[in-house]
Amino acid sequence: MALKLHVPSIVCSGCGDTIAQAIKTVEPEASINVDLAAKTVTVEAAASEESIKQAVVATGHTVLEA
Repeated sequence: MALKLHVPSIVCSGCGDTIAQAIKTVEPEASINVDLAAKTVTVEAAASEESIKQAVVATGHTVLEA
């Protein structure tokens, strides 16, 4: 399942790394692409959309509906 999340609070690659690590705790096999310019995170994973969103929110970032 490909999931594209709009995360407006991403400001640097460190933010992207933190988010990617959080998603990997939920879905270790996830394929994650962070686009800093577009402020999006694209995730290819078997985990549910809700669990991935919760992992991102747990890092202190905000997820908006795309």
